[in-house]
Amino acid sequence: MSDSLLAIVEYSGYISIIKFAVFTVLFFLWLPLLNWVYADSQNVNTNYTLWTSVTLGSFAAATILFLLIPVFVIGVSLYVLAIAMTAIVYIKHRNNLVMDFDRILTGEHIKSLLFPGQSQKTDELKHFQFITANNNEAPLPEPKSQEFYGYKAAYDIMSDAVWRRAKEITITPTHQDYRVLYNIDGVVVKQPEVDREKIEYFIHFVKNLADLDTREKRKPQKGSFAIRPEAKQTIEWTVITAGSTAGEQIELKHSSSEDVLKLPQIGLMDDQYKQMQGIRDQQQGLFIISGPEKSGVTTSFYAFLQNHDAFLNSIDILEKNPAAELPNVSQNIFSLSDTGTTTYAKRLLRIIRMAPDILGAAECEDHESALVAAKAAADGKIVYVTIEADSVVQAIVKWIKLVGSRDAAIEPLLGVSNQRLLRKLCSECKQAYSPNAGLLRKFNLSSEKVKALYRAGKVIYDKHGKEQPCEKCQSIGFFARTGIFETITMTDKLKDAIKKSKSLSEIDSHLRNAKMMYMQEMAMKKVIDGTTAVNEMIRITTSNKGVK
Repeated sequence: MSDSLLAIVEYSGYISIIKFAVFTVLFFLWLPLLNWVYADSQNVNTNYTLWTSVTLGSFAAATILFLLIPVFVIGVSLYVLAIAMTAIVYIKHRNNLVMDFDRILTGEHIKSLLFPGQSQKTDELKHFQFITANNNEAPLPEPKSQEFYGYKAAYDIMSDAVWRRAKEITITPTHQDYRVLYNIDGVVVKQPEVDREKIEYFIHFVKNLADLDTREKRKPQKGSFAIRPEAKQTIEWTVITAGSTAGEQIELKHSSSEDVLKLPQIGLMDDQYKQMQGIRDQQQGLFIISGPEKSGVTTSFYAFLQNHDAFLNSIDILEKNPAAELPNVSQNIFSLSDTGTTTYAKRLLRIIRMAPDILGAAECEDHESALVAAKAAADGKIVYVTIEADSVVQAIVKWIKLVGSRDAAIEPLLGVSNQRLLRKLCSECKQAYSPNAGLLRKFNLSSEKVKALYRAGKVIYDKHGKEQPCEKCQSIGFFARTGIFETITMTDKLKDAIKKSKSLSEIDSHLRNAKMMYMQEMAMKKVIDGTTAVNEMIRITTSNKGVK
């Protein structure tokens, strides 16, 4: 009898109260996971029966391991590992089916849980809307459909492009994936390559938005659509697709009207601004606004025109590609349809006959038009023209050739500007440093006057080695652009000297004697005052390559 009692006591001691308590706690921690997988798998439209069974099966297997393995710590660890791996596999699967803002346990999601006040960006993206070419809102497609995957791919790419401030997106096929390039502040920035299948969904969806033929994959097509990342903001995009030997490629360009800047906002230095202000007080004459392609000439053109009071002056302009709407200015467009019936010069002459006080001629690049503009300036009007040139001296020489007569070209000339667009250092992350004496000597600067220069901030990493991007510039180091200018205003003495000059270098010498500063000197001033960095100055002033 005593032996039987001893056996019972020993058997009951095999069931550890601590082990049973731990198992009970783990069970009640697992139960909400089961309920969540069951409900969530239905919400994201995946196979809820499969994933509920997998979750139950992992629990059963983990329980067997927990009970059979004699070492308590190992049993608990394997139980937790089995349940955690099941949860991770399911979360990874469901995150691939939903939009970015619905994904869980991502860095953004964890950040929003820990710091609710910093989840504004995620909340804004929930209101992301696509607008078709017909100005209709595109509804969210059914999950797991081709349209849904296209919508999701378009959301991923377009929201990222907006966040990074890209004005152009170029997506080209390679033999394996698709290469993605952003144009940010005029510089092409390479992005991670994207899976071919995802881009094919993206192209199909965007073509539908832009009302293009989704079946045509070889011939070029052009259309437009819009996105609305926030309730009141609409961004228009132009879409260009074309075929290639590796597959279909697509280019998207920001096509919304630009903000119209005033003359003090375009980047002129103080002394240059005072000079340009003087043009406004002239009674007649012609001013040339020049620069390479995509150097901000149109923005400056608008700024010079708006420097005149549109209520006191009648202002008419002729342009081929308006970039914005100017208040109280008559904007006339010379389109391709006009070329069959008239010329740019004849349209310009027709505008002049309407007797405006101020005339603007954008892209005045032919002899007949230049002659009309020069004659209008000589006959009592203020005229602004834009031409493509790399410097003030090149602009003057080109203008003389366009007009065809040195006297007719130079006599009404009030002044000339030439420009580039320079990226500005990010005010949030730029870093000061002490420049070495060799660098200062190279640019004829005194170490006593220049104590510090600035450069783009370095990428910051957290303690886990993860990059922490600057919230303003996304760690590019630059944010937005400003103009840098060569400018000269004409005097009678300078006009006479240019008329008598026999070469480009001789004209350049006369401009230098008139105290015109070169582009690199003006850019260096922007470096010294902390607006930009030395490497950006060199990039802009030594080559036009990459300047957009």
